[in-house]
Amino acid sequence: MTPSRSEFLTVRGLRTHVRHWGREGAPKIFMAHGWMDMSASFQFIVDCLEGDWHVIAHDWRGFGLTERTGTDTYWFPDYVADLDFLLDHYSPDAPVNLLGHSMGGNAVSLYAGVRPERVAKLINLEGIGLQGSVPQQAPKRLARWLDELKTPPVMRGYASLEEVAARLKKTNPRLPEDRAAFLAEHWSARNAAGEYEILGDPVHKMSGPLLYHLDEMIAIWKKITAPVLWIEAAETDMWRWMGPQEQMRAEVDSRLAHMASVEAHIVPGAGHMVHHDQPQVLARLIEAFLGR
Repeated sequence: MTPSRSEFLTVRGLRTHVRHWGREGAPKIFMAHGWMDMSASFQFIVDCLEGDWHVIAHDWRGFGLTERTGTDTYWFPDYVADLDFLLDHYSPDAPVNLLGHSMGGNAVSLYAGVRPERVAKLINLEGIGLQGSVPQQAPKRLARWLDELKTPPVMRGYASLEEVAARLKKTNPRLPEDRAAFLAEHWSARNAAGEYEILGDPVHKMSGPLLYHLDEMIAIWKKITAPVLWIEAAETDMWRWMGPQEQMRAEVDSRLAHMASVEAHIVPGAGHMVHHDQPQVLARLIEAFLGR
């Protein structure tokens, strides 16, 4: 495996973990992980890159080794703001190559729309939003959040890293044993009870009080000027949060059409964790896109 090194920065008051691979001074690729994931998740892509790259990936607030906020709600705009500060630190004068997976794909796409001059090329792995909402959903959504505040979620414990790896394979049966074992070591840590616990603030499991406003997202996507590489897995299950596949498949293409320049690929033999399932295919697509 390509060795990585860790760095900790204070970003907007939170101790933030940043992982680096490759040579300082090489062209940079910034990578942003998804929900209940962490920066080491990109190890397998990095291992398959053939060029000379400096890959930089951080743990979002409340995930991995980055500090938790201590609040009862995480607000999505904070991810975009954290990214803005990180890019100012690592690339203050040059536009960046920016990749995001799932939740991270949504965050980097928002960033590319509000800071278009800061993004040279954008790579989005299955992060194209949620199912659109209507105002009539607001009362139920707010009431649900109030109920969750009174019974906050918790993380279950696992007796061993092998159990953590088994949990990862249950979620993604395509995951090879060696990759599951690697991820388990970075995805979890021992808690006070001596069990292995996922390195994610359980508060992230809460639904939050606000509806998803698709019209606002579209307005931002229309401001993206960077070329976009859209990656979708042939066996994706992103319909779980977007809506029925028969309705939302065309909706994905409709949303992508709001971006100025999109190159789209569907990767066979992969599910939503496409960077775990087909890292070699993904690495080839990324390097070809960045080389054009």
